[in-house]
Amino acid sequence: MTATTEKAVILARGLGKRMRRAEEGVALEAGQEAVAASGVKAMLPFGRPFLDYVLSALADAGFRRVCLVVGPEHHQIREYYAGVGRPRRLLIEFAVQPEPLGTADALLFAKGFIGTDEFVVLNSDNYYPVAALSTLREMGEPGTVLFEREGLLRGNVPDERIREYALVVVDTDGYLADIVEKPDEAALRAAGENPLISMNVWRLSPPFLQACAQVEVSSRGERELPQAIRLAVRSLGLRLKVVRSHEPVLDLSRRGDIASVAAWLRGIEANP
Repeated sequence: MTATTEKAVILARGLGKRMRRAEEGVALEAGQEAVAASGVKAMLPFGRPFLDYVLSALADAGFRRVCLVVGPEHHQIREYYAGVGRPRRLLIEFAVQPEPLGTADALLFAKGFIGTDEFVVLNSDNYYPVAALSTLREMGEPGTVLFEREGLLRGNVPDERIREYALVVVDTDGYLADIVEKPDEAALRAAGENPLISMNVWRLSPPFLQACAQVEVSSRGERELPQAIRLAVRSLGLRLKVVRSHEPVLDLSRRGDIASVAAWLRGIEANP
């Protein structure tokens, strides 16, 4: 069993459909408008690209190697991080997912980077607390950090968006028992006043890639990471340790998120 891991995989392949949509009453700066229209959320400028802040948090947490999973059209990301934006504290590699067939499918293209090591996987459009990333790096086994509803509400996640994320059921031993995507009102009520929400940040081992290859394609035509997690736990015997966090996570999904993310990031120095 590996005590720590220095590897992280960032999923940056999404199409950014929600970010591309105009929102009434939301006006962006010229530089932000151009990037938002492209859908490449990770490169939205907040003085510097949003992804710089994500990478800086990983470096602060002790990670040293990062694989960015991108699309073949994402020249902007590759050119920036191979050139003027090359991180000082991290070694960056790239994996190309030819078609946007989901987050579980994306992980399969990082197989060469993962090798035989455990790794952490996270979204490119969320800014996670350094403490949560450090916990995963040092966890010593596959697992996840789950975020309390109250903590998310203190960030930039409104209550009505909570239902868009996955709700997690934890067993009496502190391991993940089930994951419920887009929970309905009944599921949220059953989870209590402060349910545990997955923000799609996991520590996984190479055998998990088997679940990514086997998980069924969703109604959206994608192999999705939460469903691969569910398959791995229920059918492949994967055990995922759960750690709770009361800290907020920044979500950069829509144009309406940009102002609140900018306010949060003003006090944070990005130094990847």
